[in-house]
Amino acid sequence: MQDKTMMGRRGLLAATALALPCPTLAQGGWPAGRPIEVIVGFAPGGGTDVMVRALGLFLGAEIPGANFVVLNRPGAGGETAYVALQSAKPDGHTIGAINTPGYLSVPLERKVRYDRAKIRPIARLVDDPTAFVVRQDSPYRTLKDLVEAARRKPATISVGSSGVGTDDHLGLTLLQAASGTEFIHVPFAGAGLVKNAVLAGHIDVAGLNLGEIGILSQDRPPLLRPLAAMGEHRWELMPNVPTFREAGFDVVMTSERGLAAPRGIPDEIAARLQDAIARVMAKPEWLERAKQLELPLAYLPGAEWEAQMPAQEARYRRIWEATPWN
Repeated sequence: MQDKTMMGRRGLLAATALALPCPTLAQGGWPAGRPIEVIVGFAPGGGTDVMVRALGLFLGAEIPGANFVVLNRPGAGGETAYVALQSAKPDGHTIGAINTPGYLSVPLERKVRYDRAKIRPIARLVDDPTAFVVRQDSPYRTLKDLVEAARRKPATISVGSSGVGTDDHLGLTLLQAASGTEFIHVPFAGAGLVKNAVLAGHIDVAGLNLGEIGILSQDRPPLLRPLAAMGEHRWELMPNVPTFREAGFDVVMTSERGLAAPRGIPDEIAARLQDAIARVMAKPEWLERAKQLELPLAYLPGAEWEAQMPAQEARYRRIWEATPWN
């Protein structure tokens, strides 16, 4: 950018503080034409994978020379990816997606190989209500239908999730406790696999987030039908989907998705990433793309997101102590 002397040097610096890289990084520094790998702990096709791939295209335009490449490393409820993330060189060329509740809840049930003290949240992008979803031809028309059937025939109705300790699994755990029912839990390595399984009739119910169903962007009649969602309120993009509370079950569960980096990442690079994400979140083009992808946007800077995590962890611990999941 050329100097505009009429503004004065100080005025120019103040006006372009968000647009210019830090001086220490401008001298042949990050990203220096090297790819930035984004580790995703779930299989392709799920909400996290779709979000990251779409975001990468917009971030590439905000950070000159940046090329974001998604690496899917599914397994162990995200643990495989979190271990890879914390172990990566903290130079800004490896970042990753983190998802709550799994990021916080899995360590409550077993010893894990990742340490949150070694991972630095950069920004939260999405807070997506968990939902129970069936095929259009399912005999269950409402959540009450499903619960009544489960009461008549315990442990016969299968519910798929993205893995043990994930939001859909915890939501199932809460529903069983609230309704006195027992379902068959079927964990998968990602939401895309759960969706395929319910479409194929391999499971009766899919635990998916509202943003993962894909019913708003289809021209043809949707193949899937959400029974109810676990948000505090109905989502404005799907106002016809009732909440679990409306059906009489006090179950609230969502999936937060965002980006993080190894804890040792330089503050300057972390700030550039966070600022770039914030700028993307305000772009009309991104807002339209997010609507097409059915992403319930809920941006938070990394420090604010991390500050909320202890209270979330305490809630998941109370769930674990009252109704241990497995």
